[in-house]
Amino acid sequence: AALLTGCYPSRVGLGNWVQRPDSRLGIHPDEVTLAELLRQKGYATACIGKWHLGFLPPFVPTSQGFDYYFGLYHNLDLEADYLTDKGGVPILRNGKVVKRPADPAELTELYTQEAVRFIKKSKDRPFFLYLPHTMAHQPLGISEKFKGKSAGGLYGDVIECLDWSTGRILDTLRQLDLDRRTIVIYTSDNGPGPGASALPLRGRKLTTYEGGLRVPCIAWGPGNVAGGKVCCEMATSMDFYPTFTNLAGASLPKDRVIDGRDIGPLLTEPDKAKSPHDAFFYHGNLGELVAVRSGKWKLFLNPQPALYNLEQDIAEQHNVVRGNGKIVRALRDKAIAFQEDMRRNMRPAGQVR
Repeated sequence: AALLTGCYPSRVGLGNWVQRPDSRLGIHPDEVTLAELLRQKGYATACIGKWHLGFLPPFVPTSQGFDYYFGLYHNLDLEADYLTDKGGVPILRNGKVVKRPADPAELTELYTQEAVRFIKKSKDRPFFLYLPHTMAHQPLGISEKFKGKSAGGLYGDVIECLDWSTGRILDTLRQLDLDRRTIVIYTSDNGPGPGASALPLRGRKLTTYEGGLRVPCIAWGPGNVAGGKVCCEMATSMDFYPTFTNLAGASLPKDRVIDGRDIGPLLTEPDKAKSPHDAFFYHGNLGELVAVRSGKWKLFLNPQPALYNLEQDIAEQHNVVRGNGKIVRALRDKAIAFQEDMRRNMRPAGQVR
């Protein structure tokens, strides 16, 4: 939701978990997605991979600005239990079942084939490809082609396959002479899951410590992105919405709050540009506000205030709330102002009754 709407998921009514097969909710039809904005500017648009933003007709990718969809509306973990009596989670192409049940071992290669096909088909016009891979989410699966190719067991093999997938897409862009006119972003939606480690970061997926939310983001674009650079400024997946909109020459909606900010300068001048965010707000699994960060300071609000200096203590081990009352009050004021803004400008999720 953050990437496609440019907003905190809580802003658009989708702040608590993903939409499972029994959900009646989804991304509201009145939301103007990134795909819709780009399609209005003549872009071909495709979503290939996992969706998770609602599976009823008003919420599916082809109802939200995508010309083409191939993939799964759901995960293959506990969500598959909802669909056992129907033969399992299906692979879909524009709403029609291609195969049921989906086999996790083949998904990365299938998605890659579809992505390459879309790029080749769209090579003579602008295009937007959103490729949210199912792997490396549980249950893991790998084809015989990649089995045993890494030194990291099944998980390592899955990552090896994802690496191949990325290379295949980049090679296709080069072969079609599109590389200098294309920007590729490779990132993740959250930190590692239970049982895994994000060291030196504290926490993991489903927490609001840095290990749950701070993820790598790699930008590639020989004609647009400064190569060989490392940027440590704060950015979020919400920022792709205004960034890509501006790059495409489109206009942001003016009748609603957009939380994302244009990070184009971070891509082109990472040594000079600064984060466009004065603050970032961390939400829990139920959409509740948990913490606020501004610059190097991060304040957990409940149940007791905890303040961390992320420049000196990236592992969030040393609570320095004592002696820093001025900083705590300033961050708390930002949180209060944000909550008031959310109260006035929150939008509902879509719902089918």
